[in-house]
Amino acid sequence: MSHPTPLRRAPVQRRSAERLTRILDACADLLDEVGYDALTTRAVAERAGVPIGSVYRFFGNKRAMADALAQRNLDRYTERVAERLKKAEKAEKAEKAEKAEKAEKEGTEGKAGSGGWRAAMDAVLDEYLAMKRTAPGFSLVDFGNQIPVGARYAEPNHRVADRLTDLLSGYLRRPPDDDLRRTFLIAVETADTLVQLAFRVDAQGDERIIEEMRRMLRAYLARVLD
Repeated sequence: MSHPTPLRRAPVQRRSAERLTRILDACADLLDEVGYDALTTRAVAERAGVPIGSVYRFFGNKRAMADALAQRNLDRYTERVAERLKKAEKAEKAEKAEKAEKAEKEGTEGKAGSGGWRAAMDAVLDEYLAMKRTAPGFSLVDFGNQIPVGARYAEPNHRVADRLTDLLSGYLRRPPDDDLRRTFLIAVETADTLVQLAFRVDAQGDERIIEEMRRMLRAYLARVLD
């Protein structure tokens, strides 16, 4: 499912793409320093070392810039989860091969690996928490949750659920249908609420709340996906 882009125009040349990257990097840094309300397009241009016209070439206002940063966060998050899943899948195949070889030698039946949705859930949560703690501007913009975009089809958690459905359906060997999308949306909404609570209680995320969240999600997903 596609979502509208906040860019006035997409960069075509490499130099233009690099300039857009500098603008978004500057936006992220300034969000951490001054917050969204005090953020200005002129300050972003100065920090990025580009003319103010370059900012307006891509964005009509600071809201569009924050939306673009949220979209970049989601893109980077998806890449991190995908890379984590590749490693998990490789490890699971190696584990299965090792168990099969051992079972053959011992004349027993090898057990399946421990991957599946549990490994996927760990990847999704761990990478999100890592970005929450380290990515510039993420605590304010997130995937757009802190600056809601309004229309229901474009709500940030719907975007995340759509992206996870597309990303994980193949890994889980399930069709990317409405049922799976609904499952991920419920999980994303639950995790979002509890992660925000964890980071309100502790600047680095209260580990007890995070662990309770993991238990809740495991119980829900076990009922739906097992």
